[in-house]
Amino acid sequence: MSNVKKLQPAQDVEAEPISIAKPGEFSLDAFKSKRNPSLANVETLQTALPLHSLAQAKDWVRLHHDEDNYWSDEYCFVSVPIKGASRDSLHLIDEDLAMQYLPSSRIQRFRPALATKPHDRFFLCSVPSQNLENSFNRDNLAGCEQAKTLWTQATSRKEEGVDGYKIDRARDVDAFPAPSWPSKSLDELIAVTFAGHMITTADLLRLVGAKQCSE
Repeated sequence: MSNVKKLQPAQDVEAEPISIAKPGEFSLDAFKSKRNPSLANVETLQTALPLHSLAQAKDWVRLHHDEDNYWSDEYCFVSVPIKGASRDSLHLIDEDLAMQYLPSSRIQRFRPALATKPHDRFFLCSVPSQNLENSFNRDNLAGCEQAKTLWTQATSRKEEGVDGYKIDRARDVDAFPAPSWPSKSLDELIAVTFAGHMITTADLLRLVGAKQCSE
């Protein structure tokens, strides 16, 4: 008798079907980076702000209501011609230097105040602090005061043959959302705006017409 066992026929085993998930609503959530640190409560890096008068805004304007902290003292400024630039650049200048080297007509004096156009378009508003008997300065200052609580617009009346500004208030108090003022102090905002544009030494060669070193 042979010792070789007969192979038994394999039993038929029904294969288990593979389950394929039906596609659901498309979402990109699975592709989001999980390694980036949370940016919550991080304020956007503050950049230099434009500086101009209430009338030059050519829009509705609000000035910060906290005059003690967001309207500066009177500062001294001078326009400096910049090589290759089509417009002069406004610089802060030490008043003693300005009075020593420059004619008084070159020196500008005003108070920068934090201001905004609708929807948090911030700028530094030049608030008049000199020659307030001048009708333009007087009207401008009145408009700045009004803009502490109301959306205000100043428009020149020259075309009417009148020296001064027409000061209007927005028809509706809540015409625009209330400003979300930056948390930075006014000093910080001015420092950022005039970084590299502060004259604190007697290096006034361009302004006094002295020979400058060639670049």
